[in-house]
Amino acid sequence: MSSKPVKIEQGEWVVVCDGSKALFLQNAGDAKFPNLQTREVMEQEVPATSEIGTDKPGRSYSSVGAGRSAVEQTDFHTQQEEEFLRSIMAKLDAAAQAGKMKSIIMVAPPRAIGVLRQHYTHALKQAVREEIQKDYVKMPVYEIEKHLAAA
Repeated sequence: MSSKPVKIEQGEWVVVCDGSKALFLQNAGDAKFPNLQTREVMEQEVPATSEIGTDKPGRSYSSVGAGRSAVEQTDFHTQQEEEFLRSIMAKLDAAAQAGKMKSIIMVAPPRAIGVLRQHYTHALKQAVREEIQKDYVKMPVYEIEKHLAAA
């Protein structure tokens, strides 16, 4: 986590995301006066698990006695969010492999950062300069700039 202001170098990418939206930004300014421009926006509708799953949780029966217990329902909402985060990493990896970016600043809530880290390829590990564990994805770009400068 960052407690000091973040210097965003010229041409550096800033990826702001969560489990349902990602903003791919690039600094068109310089480190002193950043000017984040949107390169791409990815969005995914992630319905609640109750809307996705149709059955009630299953039951398991004990092999000895008459005991029964509920089986935990699959969290489809979390699965879809993690799949979306994996797709972000695939897109970033392709850009890194193609040499389209030198470095990246990742900005995401702590849980999303944890999922993203699991999918860093060698190229992405080299490219990620900083991780900021904040949820800025619903902010306009100029607000994101301000928050990063004050981080």
